[in-house]
Amino acid sequence: MGGLALAVAGASPSLAAERLNLRLGPFEQSIAVSDLEKFAKTGEIPSTLQLYSALLTPDFRRALNSRLQLDPNLGTQIMEDLLKSPSGRQVLDSIRQAAPGLSVETLQAGFWLAARQANGLDAIGVLKAIPQDSVTVDVTQAVGIASQLNFSYWKTQGIRSLLERSLDPGSSTFRASFDPSIAGAQQVEEDSLLFIDEKRNRRLPVDFYWSAANPQAPLVVITPGFEANRKFLAYLARHLASHGLTVAAIEHPFLARAGSLSALNPDRLIPASEFIDRPKDIQFLLDRFAELNQQPGALQGKLNTQQVTVIGHSLGGYEALALAGAELRFDELREYCRTSGLLDRVPADWLQCAATERPENRLSLRDPRVAQAIALNPAIGQIFGKSGLKSVATPTLILTSTDDTLAPAFSQQLQPFLQLPTPKYLLTAIGTTHLSVSDPGNFSGAVAQGTLVKERKGEEMEPLRRLLQGVSLAFIKQATPEAKTYQPFLSPGYARSLSKPDLPLRLNTELPTNLTRWLSLAAMF
Repeated sequence: MGGLALAVAGASPSLAAERLNLRLGPFEQSIAVSDLEKFAKTGEIPSTLQLYSALLTPDFRRALNSRLQLDPNLGTQIMEDLLKSPSGRQVLDSIRQAAPGLSVETLQAGFWLAARQANGLDAIGVLKAIPQDSVTVDVTQAVGIASQLNFSYWKTQGIRSLLERSLDPGSSTFRASFDPSIAGAQQVEEDSLLFIDEKRNRRLPVDFYWSAANPQAPLVVITPGFEANRKFLAYLARHLASHGLTVAAIEHPFLARAGSLSALNPDRLIPASEFIDRPKDIQFLLDRFAELNQQPGALQGKLNTQQVTVIGHSLGGYEALALAGAELRFDELREYCRTSGLLDRVPADWLQCAATERPENRLSLRDPRVAQAIALNPAIGQIFGKSGLKSVATPTLILTSTDDTLAPAFSQQLQPFLQLPTPKYLLTAIGTTHLSVSDPGNFSGAVAQGTLVKERKGEEMEPLRRLLQGVSLAFIKQATPEAKTYQPFLSPGYARSLSKPDLPLRLNTELPTNLTRWLSLAAMF
């Protein structure tokens, strides 16, 4: 029996919180839990809560009603795993700041009982399941905590251990005659050029990486995310070039309209035009690269612009998938951004909601020159709607990180992955964050400096970077005559061979039935 079960065993089933002692500065008032429940259900403020009316905002009501749905067959294990995790303990500590009279054990019992009674969790359900007759709550603290909740992130945390177990291929030993994550034999050359699109007034710096080899392989274009530069994945560019590929790492103009992500102004982070301009930057550069490929020089004959692999991180992942054929659904995005509240959104949604001013309802940016797409921690939860990703016309590789609070796995990668047509691959990194794949020598930007979240980066993420190097190379090689040689490295066993106990790594082509069922169920709440 787990620790949570033991906590519940000591709680009287007949004892449950029926009254709240609300403390607001020097004032304290006792109310029935049913009064708070009435406000949550109807939006009407009972007379007993009039003192707190200024704090009972629509967002706070949404917090009370937001629900973490649990599969009845998995809920017990998910709840135990969640509350034992560092993130779960952080939640319990935050709640205890608002309700200092509650012990950790009492809170655990409340969560456990609420999950068992209703096959899911919401704030009222947990409150009513607390095994004592009344609870004292500091109202100001409680509202502050509620406003910081990120339900998509917690849905991911709820299945973190389930992902690790369900996607595990077992203990079989992976054997191969070589390892594509190790640097190749080619000497890498580097150079930088500046391209200017005068019609759109866009300055586009590009770093090129190549070798003496002349491969019959796609040109690789690397595009960074919001507030990142062209050095973000420099280690990956050098690795691919050492194996004979030509890589162009591009940088978009930075056009923050209302501050930046670090300023926490979620309304208009970037102009809506950026969602069109960034993919068009790549299309413009491919046109220029085609001209450069014909000109005498070091890059002559090395820029295969008719067969391109786009690798994008975060917002760059959106670009890769848009160019691969995913249909932009601005009409669905506008509806989501209009009806969702603060607690329904994550920072990746803030970026996407900036696109709602676009006049189009549906739009395709498909470029037939793009033959493959690799999207790392992509911010794609809303902009392609419920089925826009079904239009993707290329093989895809998606990276998801379970501890990503900026683009949480649940809404931004796992649910979108279900839409994608085959062939597709999902690389899951357990315990990693949004920027874990970044180049350790080029880690910059406000988010990277930790002003918003604590990122796992540096030496401890070396196994993930190695796996990304090996899997990316193997994926790109599928468009070459060497496809069969590299196919074994697109397997669960290869990912597991590079895993560490504190950094489990998984690679799959589909999600198990129990996970797809949970994702579909949780998406409704």
